[in-house]
Amino acid sequence: MDSSDCPHRGKVTCVSPFVPMSHILPKIMPSFVARSVLFISILLGFAVPALGQALQRCEVVPQDGHRASFQVDGIEKTCWHFGRQYERPFLYPFHGPQQSQLTRIGHPGAGNHDHHRSIWFAHHDVAGSDFWSNTSGTQIRQKQWYCYQDGPDQATMAVQLGWYDNQDVELLESDVVAQMTPLSNDEQLVEFQLTVRPAGSAQKVELGKTNFGFLAVRVAKSLSGHFGDGRLTDSKGRVGEKAIFANAAAWMDYSGSVAIGSGADRKPQRQGITYFDNADNPRYPTHWHVRQDGWMGASFCMNDGYTISQSNPLRLRYLLHAHGGDLDTKQAAEIAAAFDQRAAFVIQRSKKPHVHSEVIRVTE
Repeated sequence: MDSSDCPHRGKVTCVSPFVPMSHILPKIMPSFVARSVLFISILLGFAVPALGQALQRCEVVPQDGHRASFQVDGIEKTCWHFGRQYERPFLYPFHGPQQSQLTRIGHPGAGNHDHHRSIWFAHHDVAGSDFWSNTSGTQIRQKQWYCYQDGPDQATMAVQLGWYDNQDVELLESDVVAQMTPLSNDEQLVEFQLTVRPAGSAQKVELGKTNFGFLAVRVAKSLSGHFGDGRLTDSKGRVGEKAIFANAAAWMDYSGSVAIGSGADRKPQRQGITYFDNADNPRYPTHWHVRQDGWMGASFCMNDGYTISQSNPLRLRYLLHAHGGDLDTKQAAEIAAAFDQRAAFVIQRSKKPHVHSEVIRVTE
């Protein structure tokens, strides 16, 4: 892909990852040798990487099998799977503190729910096509990756997806940004931004009224209320499926017991996932589709359909917090407030050498 093909939305200051030898060598070499090497480097135009900048704490590492691994200090925290053998991309695993498993693949007791793959984007009615189940013949495919960005505090991925009906006609095109941020106590945040627009020359696409879509989370079996000892709680203080289902809330939490360690050291620990809507999203606060059997999803079209057009693409932002212990409502409120104040992501053409695209935040 030529850099001219990449999106260009806004500007960012580019900071070089290199520093001149004159900043480094005099401190680590005898002055005569340093000056000699510096003279040669000036003549030849060499530069050397600054110490510590070659390695970043947070990374997105491409893997075999069409995967992109989000890592902190070389330890995987979650992984994006986008192979064509799947009906849609998904994130798995999603680790909590001490590498616990907070999500799972599939329903614990229903074989017809294998489309529940940990954390995924989908929708049940896109112009009449079902992108939710695994039996409709539709597929959400990754068309390209824009960038994988590493850093000391975050790892960020941006990709483009195509939504194809059962006749292989592309109905929607979407950009997905996912940013992983490690916190203290081995917790993590993963922030998502989904921007959806009609594919090709189509001017608009209708989303039908449905409980299913866009971002869904299937929690670990032991976290669920039915199969484990989990507890569903929303931002209004409501508890359990019956009290929460179809109601609006700024965030949702599923907390319970998970296993940490292995062998003789394996033991239960209280952990959970808090799922945040964003105040800039249309229809905020969202209505929620939740189940005691262990899943939760922001239900964007629960009460009505929605029209996406070229002039009015749909942008949705969500945040997942993998936390230790049971729900801390004060912490959840603080994270929600900070998320609501944070600027949205922008994918733009990069001015950095050998880098086509980058993700930045721009205040609108």
